[in-house]
This record gives sequence, structure tokens and C-alpha cells, in this order.
Amino acid sequence: MTWDAAAPDDGAWAANMRTAIELAHNGPSTGVNPRVGCVIVGEHGDVIAEGWHRGVGTAHAEVDALSKLPEGGAVGATAVVTLEPCNHTGHTGPCSEALIAAGVARVVYAVSDPGHMSAGGAERLREAGVEVVGGVLADEVEAFLGDWLTAAALGRPHITVKWASSLDGRTAAADGTSTWITGAAARQRVHEQRAASDAIVVGTGTVLADDPSLTARGDAGELLTTQPTPVVVGMRAIPKDAAVFHHPHPVIFEGTHDVGELVRDLHGRGFRRVYVEGGPTLASAFVAAGLVDEYAIYLAPTLLGGAHVALDDIGVTTIAEQRTLHVLSLEQLGADLFIRAVPAHSEPAQKEGN
Repeated sequence: MTWDAAAPDDGAWAANMRTAIELAHNGPSTGVNPRVGCVIVGEHGDVIAEGWHRGVGTAHAEVDALSKLPEGGAVGATAVVTLEPCNHTGHTGPCSEALIAAGVARVVYAVSDPGHMSAGGAERLREAGVEVVGGVLADEVEAFLGDWLTAAALGRPHITVKWASSLDGRTAAADGTSTWITGAAARQRVHEQRAASDAIVVGTGTVLADDPSLTARGDAGELLTTQPTPVVVGMRAIPKDAAVFHHPHPVIFEGTHDVGELVRDLHGRGFRRVYVEGGPTLASAFVAAGLVDEYAIYLAPTLLGGAHVALDDIGVTTIAEQRTLHVLSLEQLGADLFIRAVPAHSEPAQKEGN
């Protein structure tokens, strides 16, 4: 059978790739490493091994699957993997070399590895005489790995900026009160998004005004199993009895107003998914710097007026400079609306420091 890597026959390996995607879901959704699944198919089309990556320092999906086979058990087989096998030595060795050593005849993958250090596995496999097929179910895997692909390609975390506001874009009443603009269903979705993030970022102004705990909690107020690391940005001191000091993770203080510097430090700490909750000064700085990959906007059916807006200056001086967004989804949560949006393609995401 002849394979054209530029136009793969998804149908030939789609079932195995979907199994690999299901396996990838078993891996951790936070941290620096991607969630990857692998299925090894024997010469007669039967699945002979499965594996997935369990996090930093553990075997990658391909090696995990190969470990289930006896010596020589993968000779002539096909490895179906969600991400192009890596070609570098980090906490573990290159998966490309492990597949070559195991004697696989073919590697089928969905998405190319965009990492500057880890890419090149497909070419290394071809050099060794292994048949390589790329792009099978690529759209599905790109959607699944979206945050990690951003981090790997741009050298910075995937950044979501969130705010909750009235329909006229206000985050608080004239006297500064803001508890609560949105209802319980919207607030619970925010807690779920916090739990899915490595870090939650706020400015010192938000801590001083609202005294948030920055935890991820369930419907009954209980702490969820996974908690984001709290990050407080700014130069002002906060009270020693602030609620954030009771967070399960130690608070990281970033004494800067430079979001580029902040992003570099968060990336260096291994954070892949960052959730920015504000306030407006910090959120606006991220928007103005072009460092937002996704917007999570919660709108309550109410009007407040006044000066407490969700965003202030983002560098737009004329309508031609407007920051156009593409809406991914619109969902009603109780009486509120949840809008999930990304910057339009005409406004590319920025690498760290840009």
C-alpha cells in the first residue's frame, strides 16, 4: 500500500488514531508535556499494544506501548501516535530512536511536533527506512492539543484572559462592589476552568479590592482535586491575612508591570496553561501585548454603567486597529452568557518577550 504524507487516507488508520486519542486523555492536562496516546498495530492489522504519556519524567506514549511487548514484538508493526515522535533527549530518550530500535515498519501520526528542540522525529524515521504517514485526524488532535501546541510553538504558556461583566461591559458597580455579577452556573464554570489551568494570575489591585482565594472549588464550596498555582502581579504589598495565603499552593509574587517578563518567568517555571482573571489593568496589558490565546467572557443580563470597565487602554486609537475576535462558542449558563473566543487570524499570537 502506498501512502502520500501530504494527503493521508484518514480512513485507513482513523479507528486506531481515535483509540490513540482516547488513550491520550488519560494523561495529565496540565504541565509542560503534551497528552499523547499510541497504538501499535501488528502486521495483520490487530492491536498488539497501547500506551500513553503519564507526565514529566515518565515514559512517552510510544515507549510505554513498546514496553508491553516482548523483545522483537514490534518488528514490522505500525505505531499510530497522536503526535510526531520526539527527536530529542530530555527526561527520557528520543521516541524516534526507540521506534527504530524496536523495528517498526511504519509510523502514523496526526500532528507535527512544533517544538524547536523536539521536532524532527519524522525525518529521522524516514532516514532509517521507516515509512511515515502524517496528518491523520490532524484537526481532531490539534483541537485536543491546542494549549500545548501554542506553548511548544511560541515558547510561552497558552494564555486565557477571563472576565465577568454586565452587558454594558462593567465589572463592578460605581462603589466597587462586584459580588456577584454572574450567577452560580457561570461561577462554577470559572472554577472548572481554574482547575484545568496550571496557574491563575491576578494583579495586586484585585487582591486588595476583592481578597480572592484563587482556588478551584466545587458546587458545595469544597476544594477540587486539581488546583492552579496562584500568581499575584504588581508592586504593591498585600495584607498578611489575605485569603490567597490559604491557598493549597504557595503564592508566586511577580514584582513587575512588564507582562513579557511575567510570561517568560511563568514559562520558565513550567506552566503550560495560564488563566488570567484580572483586573482590567492586567487584562488590558495582556491584550495590548498580543499575548492572549483565548478569551473566556461571562456576560450577565444586567446594566451597571460607571467607570469600572472590563478593559481599559489596549492600544486601539482608531477603528482600523480594533482587536477582532473569532467566537468559538456561545453558551447560556443559567441567566448568563459564556462566550469563548480567540483572536482573529489577522492578529497573530506573540512569542514570549515580543
